[in-house]
Amino acid sequence: MLTISQLAAYAGVTVRAVRHYHRIGLLPEPERDRSGYRTYDAGAVVRLIRIRTLADAGVPLARVQELLAAGPEEFADGVQEIDKALRAEIRRLQDTRGRLARLAAGEHLALPQSVVDYLDRLRGLGVEERYIEMERDAWIMIAAQVPHSIDSVIAKKHEELDDPDMVKLYSLLSGALDWPADDPRIVEVADIMERLMVRAVEAGEVGADDGIDDQFVDLLDSTMVESSPHAARLLAILEERGWRGWTRIERVPADRLNTDLPPS
Repeated sequence: MLTISQLAAYAGVTVRAVRHYHRIGLLPEPERDRSGYRTYDAGAVVRLIRIRTLADAGVPLARVQELLAAGPEEFADGVQEIDKALRAEIRRLQDTRGRLARLAAGEHLALPQSVVDYLDRLRGLGVEERYIEMERDAWIMIAAQVPHSIDSVIAKKHEELDDPDMVKLYSLLSGALDWPADDPRIVEVADIMERLMVRAVEAGEVGADDGIDDQFVDLLDSTMVESSPHAARLLAILEERGWRGWTRIERVPADRLNTDLPPS
């Protein structure tokens, strides 16, 4: 007869594991001898080895009892079912690791890959990191509002970057954070933006439903005005010319133009 320590050694487990299997009912507790010690036989060794083998193979302890009592066909079916669950868990963990790896890159936090790629393209064009950070924060909010259409929105932004005027605009806006308040290049920015807006109107893109509510558009516009010392002046120049907005640009009817705006 074997002591609990000998049983554990023969089965390749710890005494603590044996006691745990007793508590959850996987390994029946034997009778105690006259000295009050548990004693085990060869059958306990065999059962414990089977338990250990199943557990080491990834079988949840909650399923071990079922498999130990199963016939050959039921055992095979049970193993296949557990294997299917393990494969699903492996895929989930691989996806999690992939997301963690992307998060380590910084910008993948709350941003889909399409937006990250777009920001990387802006970097490739020489846009300063300070400006990219401002745009990144805006895209985080937009992506959360229109998650199902953000990829198509970004695809359109990539098309716009094929326009030399858009590239020039980004180049100017990137450096505008350090311009003096009266820098004449603000007018050049307004000229480029107006040309882009005219093309958008001609292409029927202005006024299309973008899936974003008016309150959220106001939030994005106010954030932009607060983040740039020149934004308010730029918007004033554009409104004087008949355009309103930044996130959602609108053509202002002539009878609604503000004639009290300061000259550009």
